[in-house]
Amino acid sequence: MPKDFSRTLRVADQVQRELASLIQNEIMDPRIGMITLTGVEVTRDYTYAKVFYTTLGGNENAQLAEEGLKRAAGFLRSQLAGKIRLRIIPKLQFVYDESIERGIKLSRLIDEAVGKT
Repeated sequence: MPKDFSRTLRVADQVQRELASLIQNEIMDPRIGMITLTGVEVTRDYTYAKVFYTTLGGNENAQLAEEGLKRAAGFLRSQLAGKIRLRIIPKLQFVYDESIERGIKLSRLIDEAVGKT
């Protein structure tokens, strides 16, 4: 059976790919630095996109990166309009993704608990 992919998921995936390319090649803001886009959630009417990201330096660089990404959001949206064929290009909201750091902390706690027994 073929997998059921909704159009919203496909659009979110394409937005993530295009944004990653744009951030890497077009944005020269030093505040952004090395970031990884971990996911994109697009609303059903395509008006908003929540873009999740992580930074190489962890929480310390996350605040600076968020400021840079918010400042570049309009530019990124206009560039997306030229790359994605949608009637409505979503407004971008950048959110720091803490799930990786939480996973590392949980892994350390598990390792400590297993090591003590």
